[in-house]
Amino acid sequence: MVREELTFRLNDEEYKNWLKAGRCLLILKDGLLPFTDQQLTAFHGDLLNQYPLLRKPCETSSCKPRGNTLVSVCRVCSEWQKVILRHHRQPDATIHWTNCFPRYWRTDHWELAKAYMPRGQAKVKRADEFDASALLNLINYCDCFSSVDPKLVRQVIQCRNELMHSCEFRVKDDWMRHYRTALRHFVQQLSFVPHMLTVGKQIEDMLTVDLSIRVFGVDQLDSAGPSADSDPDSPESGAESVSRWEAELLQEMLRECLRAGNEEDEDAKTHDAEQLERLRGFLQANKDLGEKFSSELQAIDSLEAKGGEED
Repeated sequence: MVREELTFRLNDEEYKNWLKAGRCLLILKDGLLPFTDQQLTAFHGDLLNQYPLLRKPCETSSCKPRGNTLVSVCRVCSEWQKVILRHHRQPDATIHWTNCFPRYWRTDHWELAKAYMPRGQAKVKRADEFDASALLNLINYCDCFSSVDPKLVRQVIQCRNELMHSCEFRVKDDWMRHYRTALRHFVQQLSFVPHMLTVGKQIEDMLTVDLSIRVFGVDQLDSAGPSADSDPDSPESGAESVSRWEAELLQEMLRECLRAGNEEDEDAKTHDAEQLERLRGFLQANKDLGEKFSSELQAIDSLEAKGGEED
């Protein structure tokens, strides 16, 4: 049975906006994954063909970043570093070498991709574990994605960052209109990718769906339109689906904050501290979410306790 807490959260139009916008990011991520995988596979293969030295294994098997720099790397990994910078659209920007295990660059195209992604990717082992931010930044920074206008990618990245760092987990209608335009223009750039047409439609459907739900004994309802539980057979309806979308979005936010808290970089540790505290407060204030994310709340407590000991 759907808890009353979810119903009351969905009576807030700006919270519904936040939830729908977050769900669109997850739809976009799933759509971008096969496209980026195909492009990266070809890019990685081209590099191995162009630069014979890259085909050789790491000479020490111990090359790794220290802090956010690569030091004392072998000549093979050093060559990989040069090539990565050569294909970086903004080589003067901060490159998060801490994401990478250089000895795997030769054999794993996704390990190579991490050099073009935001911090916190070191422990990601499978392609489907990358979030929308990781894939969008990859497209923005790696010049193998020449078919996409970087300006359009950066607009979506900016919207994503504003959404995921929203202090109150709420966004206004004006912001949603801007977000919808940014998503539409970006997806249109990928119209040559057959499945992205479906992704674009799924995003449009999500942005216009009514997420109202009804719980027996709860009188307060939102909107007069068709509710999210009006068609139980629809994949885009039902209280269980809404609850699942909400959990997926909150889980992604938690992962990002907890990754930052476990970074060796002190700046990274403090960067998301306030967001993590807001997220904890939000989960604790909603009983159903506090129960669902009890283990994550314990991880936050442990992280803060560890930080207190280090201080």
